[in-house]
Amino acid sequence: MNLRRLGATGPETAGLGLGCMGMSGMYGQADQGESIATVNAALDAGLTLLDTGDFYGMGDNELLLREALRGRARDSYLISVKFGAQRAPDGAWLGYDASPNAVKTALTYSLHRLGTDYVDVYRPARLDPEVPIEETVGAIKEMIDAGYVRNVGLSEVGADTIRRAHAVHPVADVQIEYSLFSRTVEAQILPTVRELGVGITAYGVLSRGLLSGHWTPERSTDRADFRTHAPRFQGENLDRNLALVEALREVAREKGATVAQLAIAWVAAQDELIVPLVGARRRERLNEALGALDVKLTADDLARIEAAVPAGSASGDRYAAQQMAALDSEKA
Repeated sequence: MNLRRLGATGPETAGLGLGCMGMSGMYGQADQGESIATVNAALDAGLTLLDTGDFYGMGDNELLLREALRGRARDSYLISVKFGAQRAPDGAWLGYDASPNAVKTALTYSLHRLGTDYVDVYRPARLDPEVPIEETVGAIKEMIDAGYVRNVGLSEVGADTIRRAHAVHPVADVQIEYSLFSRTVEAQILPTVRELGVGITAYGVLSRGLLSGHWTPERSTDRADFRTHAPRFQGENLDRNLALVEALREVAREKGATVAQLAIAWVAAQDELIVPLVGARRRERLNEALGALDVKLTADDLARIEAAVPAGSASGDRYAAQQMAALDSEKA
């Protein structure tokens, strides 16, 4: 298993991580038994990094992981937890709270649901505009000093925020969407993390399924699936994006890989500091993603991929306008 480190100060992990969000409702109904089997299959295959959020299924995702991890040695896997998203009983999003007291309270609940004494990486899901990042990271540092957290992480923040946070306590990694369809990270964020020795855990490497090679215009989505309202999955945007996928399919076929494997391998090839996260909910999709670890891309391969899917060629934003406006990572 290819190993990578989460930044200069973070833990060593396998070169691929498992994102668990889709196992708890964000992409519609999921099979809990199959989700648990997928987590265990990932760990058995040598993956070590499991990424969750305390707001995935309003805590259900952490409870699912607790069940999946039962009986496994705690030092055989890493848990990354996002916190701060506020939700109503009907599932509505109410903003973010990353104040010091909220940091500690949310962590307490996560430790209880996960059934663990510590989490390996703890990170605010988004920048709280009402709370200086120094205060949020300072509270996480206190939890590190107390033994409840091992590493500071960030999510969807820009270069300036990364620098300010890193000045308070070394940041292990920044979690951010990065794929052939989402490349704004390349302008300022990648140069900054390289300079500071901070890692990247890249989610959305298949652009929520668009780059999987399995999406079709006729595919219907569950009403609870947020992709139903995502701009890239709408109308002409979807048609244009799937045309790009077909161009990528030609490159993948000649490489002896699937579209998904090529898309994952492309992200991993951008820098050794990047650990792609795959959001597989079923063992079938996990096994396909694992095949990406065997795909070695040459300079010619990378040039052909770039020609098939040039930077900025995807149609539509990755989130709706209101959500895009809340992303510190998308601000110049």
